[in-house]
Amino acid sequence: MASSAPLTTHTQSQSYQDKNYGFALTSLTTLFFMWGFITCLNDILIPHLKAVFNLTYVQAMLVQFCFFGAYFLMSLPSGYIVKKLGYKKGIVVGLLIAALGCILFYPAAAMHNYPVFLFALFVLASGITLLQVSANPYVSLLGAPKTASSRLTLTQAFNALGTTVAPTFGAFLILDSASEAFLTPAQNAESVQLPYLLLAGMLILLAGIFAWLKLPDIMSEQKEAAQKSDTIEGSAWQYRHLTLGAVGIFMYVGAEVAIGSFLVSFLAQENIAGLKEHVAAHYITYYFGGAMVGRFIGAAVMQKLPAGKVLGFNASMAIILVVIAMSTSGQLAMWSILLVGLFNSIMFPTIFSLALNGLGKHTAQGSGILCLAIVGGAIVPLLQGALADNVGVQLSYILPILCYIFIVFYGLSGSKPVQAQETL
Repeated sequence: MASSAPLTTHTQSQSYQDKNYGFALTSLTTLFFMWGFITCLNDILIPHLKAVFNLTYVQAMLVQFCFFGAYFLMSLPSGYIVKKLGYKKGIVVGLLIAALGCILFYPAAAMHNYPVFLFALFVLASGITLLQVSANPYVSLLGAPKTASSRLTLTQAFNALGTTVAPTFGAFLILDSASEAFLTPAQNAESVQLPYLLLAGMLILLAGIFAWLKLPDIMSEQKEAAQKSDTIEGSAWQYRHLTLGAVGIFMYVGAEVAIGSFLVSFLAQENIAGLKEHVAAHYITYYFGGAMVGRFIGAAVMQKLPAGKVLGFNASMAIILVVIAMSTSGQLAMWSILLVGLFNSIMFPTIFSLALNGLGKHTAQGSGILCLAIVGGAIVPLLQGALADNVGVQLSYILPILCYIFIVFYGLSGSKPVQAQETL
């Protein structure tokens, strides 16, 4: 990345980064773990709140709608906040907003009010959105450019670790306590208070650490890039593979979140496993744990094979597994749906990188477009909820299959870069 600073300033900045690399990167990695952890807790909240408030599946899926809808609504405002405050302060504010969202779970449970729960989730997700907009640039900055890719892989792995351990945490502190037969619905609702207060405390502690932590100032470089962008002609929308990639991100996030959201309800069905909800929740660990393992396997495989073909293969395997889960019963159906996580692993980063391939000066705009497409996590689960209310949970998995079909197309054909057309 070019810099207008004198050589001496650059050298000082570089040595500063080298000196603080370890602790700063560890702190940033903690952020990735935390938002993966919090995001996965939604899969525990959905069956819990569905039972507490006697909700339909569509109403229960409003959890994901409010959470991932915040990504769509708050991405641009978050970018504005970061531009005004800087990346470090953006991280601190994001952590505090997320902590506020967690704290709001306490009055929501005390009031036994579902809309207040949804508002708390929106506030929580708004903080996480600001965190993502703030933290991601630092991962690439802290250290040598040639190792940036490995650092991003590391942080993604810790994000997956958060999604892997969260189900056990949620099952133990939320569903286990709520499974007692003598508890009233109001008392069941209150079982979320302690876990989310603990999370609030962790987020506030992290905010204090980042307020104290000295991080490199990259705002000057960002402003320089912004000034240059004023002279850039055309748009990222000119690129067919970027536009289709945004659809791919929408489909992938939607499919992954929808499958995870219905896992507890799916495994609780008598013809599948007949598990109690607090027991079924532990199995979500296998779904997201497979994604964590698959990320490392996929990284090695894609050193030998084209990323598009690996993406097409993984999506095809996901389709086969979901079809098996839909058309069979018992252990075969249960493990088929859990194994989908293994093949989900490489989809998001692979679609993201393929979509940005060859964009050149339009890369920053393309990245923003892809981030907005994460709203698929709000829309697809809601649509699957409508299907589940009408045809049942098992048959409702036809919707993720349709999402994966598009991803197969994108990996094998749609991801091939097409020269941008000249603007008129």
